[in-house]
Amino acid sequence: MATLLQPGMQSLRMGANGERCPTPSPPGSPGMPHESCSIAPLTPSQSPRSEARSPPPAAFAVVVAIDFGTTSSGYAFSFATDPEAIHMMRKWEGGDPGVANQKTPTSLLLTPEGIFHSFGYTARDYYHDLDPEEARDWLYFEKFKMKIHSTSDLTMNTELEAVNGKKMQALEVFAHALRFFKQHAVQELKDQCPSLPERDAIRWVITVPAIWKQPAKQFMREAAYKAGLVSPENPEQLLIALEPEAASIYCRKLRLHQLIDLSCKPPANGLAPEHPIDSSFRQGDRYIVADCGGGTVDLTVHQIEKPQGTLKELYKASGGPYGAVGVDLAFEKLLCHIFGEDFIATFKAKRPAAWVDLTIAFEARKRAAAPSRASPLNISLPFSFIDFYRKHRGQNVETALKKSNVNFVKWSSQGMLRMSAEAMGELFQPTITQIIKHIDDLLKKPEVQGIKFLFLVGGFAESAMLQRAVQAAFGLTCRVIIPQDVGLTILKGAVLFGLDPTIVRVRRSPLTYGVGVLNKFVEGKHPREKLLVKEGKNWCTDIFEKFVSVDQSVALGEVVQRSYCPARPGQRKTIINIYCCATDDVVYITDPGVRKCGTISLELEALGDNGGGGGPARARREIRASMQFGDTEIKVTAMDTRTAKTVRATIDFLSN
Repeated sequence: MATLLQPGMQSLRMGANGERCPTPSPPGSPGMPHESCSIAPLTPSQSPRSEARSPPPAAFAVVVAIDFGTTSSGYAFSFATDPEAIHMMRKWEGGDPGVANQKTPTSLLLTPEGIFHSFGYTARDYYHDLDPEEARDWLYFEKFKMKIHSTSDLTMNTELEAVNGKKMQALEVFAHALRFFKQHAVQELKDQCPSLPERDAIRWVITVPAIWKQPAKQFMREAAYKAGLVSPENPEQLLIALEPEAASIYCRKLRLHQLIDLSCKPPANGLAPEHPIDSSFRQGDRYIVADCGGGTVDLTVHQIEKPQGTLKELYKASGGPYGAVGVDLAFEKLLCHIFGEDFIATFKAKRPAAWVDLTIAFEARKRAAAPSRASPLNISLPFSFIDFYRKHRGQNVETALKKSNVNFVKWSSQGMLRMSAEAMGELFQPTITQIIKHIDDLLKKPEVQGIKFLFLVGGFAESAMLQRAVQAAFGLTCRVIIPQDVGLTILKGAVLFGLDPTIVRVRRSPLTYGVGVLNKFVEGKHPREKLLVKEGKNWCTDIFEKFVSVDQSVALGEVVQRSYCPARPGQRKTIINIYCCATDDVVYITDPGVRKCGTISLELEALGDNGGGGGPARARREIRASMQFGDTEIKVTAMDTRTAKTVRATIDFLSN
């Protein structure tokens, strides 16, 4: 059936399939004769044309996954001929004590002219070694991924601020980072396999948090196009993987010896734990993956399906900005309390490299924090901090500490901030409390009952503080488990996803999506201000017609179809506005909480002479749009039903 879209936004005229319906007739209500045009059914069809489960033929010789993290990033790859072997990237130059170097800091350095200089440890160390006066002109970016999550009106022109306060287009910054990874990965692949053709042989996978909205996912894709990973003409060569989903794909393959079961720490009486973990998952098992990264915490609930062992999402992705960065911000707040907010702001602006130095010193101590630790942790303040404070304030750092009355933080004679274990614990507290609350809320949902395992993954999951808190809160409800190489879980899972993207068969829609349509006006049911009289008929405007509802299960390959008729015979382009909402009970596109979130563009070919004569045939052009909500990104394709030709269809969430 073709739908009558709201006029004004689109010049479209709808008619029902196969009927001569040159003027729009009112959408049918139940029990109306078949002749009238009716609104297409709202739910996706019950028999989706989904593929049978066999891994797709390998169209690519190699899969390269880039885990683009808030605090650290890396890549891994696997050849299609030997998919079991996942190769981690080469050891990186540089590195910090106490940090395993499989990933590199997500730090980017550009010259004062804005030209790429370096990335990772190299960028950080070079920036740190610059003369302070010179450093103020260089553009240094770190932890910039969070900006994409926190920006509510993300566009191609969104800007990021470097440490020195200078601004630059975010798309440019992300493209620089992705280009760096592309060059590194391609070089390493060429060294291993000189005959590898670079152009179409590689399938790229980029990871993003599952709680990211459509604009952020599209932004990452646009940055990859700009970086030259793939061309916009071959969009399927790039996959966007959801971080906890990738972790889940990896976790379900793990065996006993690759897991650390927090529930199985031997009890104090020395008796063996009662339940060793099964050597592998069973079909039907339900589990939660809590991806605790630098910036976000992302929760996904999966069930292993019989008989093929595919994964089914049981509840929409949830989480929030409660990553390890929260602990860093708490430390910064503590410094502001001791030394004054204005001083810290001035110090960051005037001595940006020394500020980075201080954050590195804190990072090392943050990793050493553990609930069992009683001894204090020493954080060395850079000499320039101590010197700058004396010049700026006319007193010593030690005096500031005494005056601030901050308990548990003292000044040690070796020139260090001496933090008691309690003080360190307090910095973790707000972030950990948020994570526990989120997992707890999720476990209370009716859809999330019968959970057997809770997997902790991501960089923050390495923290003993977080491990202890999660085990204490949920150890009696389910088994709390950590993969051994917890920081690389997402990276390895993203490679597996690239080798077989059909592994996650059912996802949940994060929002309700739909369009605005006209329905027959019903006195008493529809408000008068929605009345539109058109060609003698009464219509109700602004009706929200749903494509898919929030938290609705959508299978991979399942299609929502709608037909649209262009209003004018010679029309070359049609724009359809898409609306979204976080609830399911919407009636009108003007309801509170509903917003326009994107557009579908259909580019129509000019009508040829076949059937291009005058008369009704000319008006009967129908475009069938098919939307897929079961993938990691929303996709649309379209076809001209009369010529069976594909119509160029694009979906855009960034130009709003």
